[in-house]
Amino acid sequence: MLHHTLCIAPMLNLTDRHCRYFHRLLTHHALLYTEMVTTGALIHGDVARYLRHHVQEHPVALQLGGNDCAELAQCARLAEQWAYVEVNLNCGCPSEKVQRGAFGACLMEYPHQVADCVKAMRDAVAIDVTVKHRIGIDRIESYDFVRDFVGTISLAGCNTFIVHARNAWLQGLSPKENREVPPLRYEQVYRLKKDFPHLQIVINGGVHTTDQIQSHLQQVDGVMVGREAYDNPWWLSDWDATFLGSQEQRSNPMTREFVEQQMVAYMLDESAHRGTAWPFIARHMLGLRHKLPGARRWRQVWSDHTLKNMSPELVMQMAKKWPHGHVDTGSVEWDFVMLS
Repeated sequence: MLHHTLCIAPMLNLTDRHCRYFHRLLTHHALLYTEMVTTGALIHGDVARYLRHHVQEHPVALQLGGNDCAELAQCARLAEQWAYVEVNLNCGCPSEKVQRGAFGACLMEYPHQVADCVKAMRDAVAIDVTVKHRIGIDRIESYDFVRDFVGTISLAGCNTFIVHARNAWLQGLSPKENREVPPLRYEQVYRLKKDFPHLQIVINGGVHTTDQIQSHLQQVDGVMVGREAYDNPWWLSDWDATFLGSQEQRSNPMTREFVEQQMVAYMLDESAHRGTAWPFIARHMLGLRHKLPGARRWRQVWSDHTLKNMSPELVMQMAKKWPHGHVDTGSVEWDFVMLS
C-alpha cells in the first residue's frame, strides 16, 4: 500500500495538473489527487485532456466517479497506463449532478455494488484501489452504517479508506454546505481504525492546523486536507519535515519568491508547448502570501485580467513592487495605488 500520511484532497475545478505542480513545489512527499473524473468523460472524451500530468507531480492518484464495474475497470487501466499510482473511487460527493449519475455519496446505500466495482478495478490493475466516502448519508448517523460499508468493501480487497467525517445530505444542501453544515464526528473515524486495525484509515474534513494533523495521526493512519491546503498553500512547505520524515537538503532555499519563480518558469513552458495562458495557472498560487502584509495587492497583480497579454516574467516583476507605488512597463503604465 502507498502511505497516506498526508494527502491533498481531490477538489473539483481546483486540483488540476497546474495546481498539483504548484503543490508539489511545496511538498515533495504528500500524496496528491486529481479532480474527480467521471468514467464517461474518460471513455467518450479526450483521455489526454483528463489524464495528462507532469512527471514532477508524482506521487499522484486519480479519483474516478462512476458505478459500472466494466467502465471503472477500463478507466483504472487507463490510469495505470498513464502512470498514476492509485485509483480512488468517489463515494462521497453529494452534488445533484453526481446523484443523477447514480454515483458519489449515494453509492453508500449500495455497499455490495461498490465492492463489485472495487474488485473489478483490482482485477484489472496492479496499482492501489481505494475508496473515499462519508460516515453516513442524510439522517443515518448510526456507526453501524459506515462500519458495515467499510467491512463489505474491504472483503473485495480495498485496504485504504479515506473518510470524510461528516454525513452527506443528498437533498437540501449545496456541495459547499455539505462541507460545512453537517457536524464533524471524528470519533466515528477513529472507531473504524480500532475495528479494522489491518486497514489504512485516512481522515478528512475540517483540518486547518498542524496541531489538528498531529492529533489525528495519533488515532488514524493519515490525514487528507482540502480547502486549507488550497487557500493557505505555504503551510505545505512544513509538511515534509514535520510529518513525512524528510530531512532532504534542497539545492535552493524554500522561499515564496523561489516558488513564484518556479511557477513562472512552468507558465512559460506550458505556453510554449501547449499554448496554455498563464492566468489559468497563476490562479492556483494566489494564496502563496496568505496573511502576509501586502498579500492583497500581490494577488491583485496576478489576477488582473488587463495584464493577461503580458509575459508572466513581467507580471512577476510588477508583483515584486507590491509594497511600493508606481511601475512603468514601457507599453503600459501601471499604478498599484489603483488596486487599493
